[in-house]
Amino acid sequence: MAVVGATGIVGETLLRVLEERNVAMEALGAFASRDRKDAVTFRGARVDVRATSDEALRAYDVVFFASSEEAGARYAPPVLERGAVVIDNSSAFRMTPGVPLIVPEVNPAAAGPSDRLFPIANCTAIVLCVALSPIRNSAGLARASVATYQAVSGAGRAALDEFDAGEGPIVGNVIPHIGAFDAVGSSDEETKVRDESRKILELPTLPIAVTSVRVPVRTAHSEAVFFETQRATSVDELSAAFERAPGIAYHSHGVVTPREVEGTDLVHVARLRAEEAESTGRRFQMWVVGDQLRKGAATNGVQILELLLTRGMVPA
Repeated sequence: MAVVGATGIVGETLLRVLEERNVAMEALGAFASRDRKDAVTFRGARVDVRATSDEALRAYDVVFFASSEEAGARYAPPVLERGAVVIDNSSAFRMTPGVPLIVPEVNPAAAGPSDRLFPIANCTAIVLCVALSPIRNSAGLARASVATYQAVSGAGRAALDEFDAGEGPIVGNVIPHIGAFDAVGSSDEETKVRDESRKILELPTLPIAVTSVRVPVRTAHSEAVFFETQRATSVDELSAAFERAPGIAYHSHGVVTPREVEGTDLVHVARLRAEEAESTGRRFQMWVVGDQLRKGAATNGVQILELLLTRGMVPA
């Protein structure tokens, strides 16, 4: 198994999750833009990082890309051509027709037996879809609106280091601007959350409105979600759906904050309530929190690998 981008913040988290979940492998290869001696730690040992090249990646059955879109677009095709599996955390292939976008708690059946390219979805969309999936499955989804409160880690290691040092424009601030704006004023992040959520939920025409905001917290994204079901339902019915859903910690009372969720793998759902005073209806709202580096990136990628191993789609 190879990890490209092993020295980055997502790459380091990926190595940690692989170790925590005791994923079996014959050998680990750590790669980045250049050679570095003893640059990362895995299973108690220091590991050299090598410069990424087509030739260096030939030895591996599975290659994780925890790096840039450019790296994935450059190095993934030769890996795929020789029959290996690619799990890519960049956005390079997420919306490619015919390429599955897997969140194992939501759409595991979307991984076909001949698929070998598995993008990891946008972190905010992953957290959102884990929370929306039980609603889709129980009462149907007619529409959703979400305001996201996104952690500094989503902007990369440099931004997180700056924030930890008490510096930068995010300190004491919130910034409703993540990515470039398009002609109608939506940011890249907002478009990704909308389009990728539709693909993950397998609801290609679902109306979704998104406003994405960077906030001064470290690694957990929060989302205020407003949704309408296809049929009338109740808080009790939806609560029961959340309580039996995989990957969710449901809080029937009280609140949950991003600081409490940092370093964990579950998506937390709290403050579920009807929009109107009636006990049944179609319009509801909830508060959702999940760690951006883990369930929003590294853990979801490792879960995809575990799914493939279970199905015999990669060598065990």
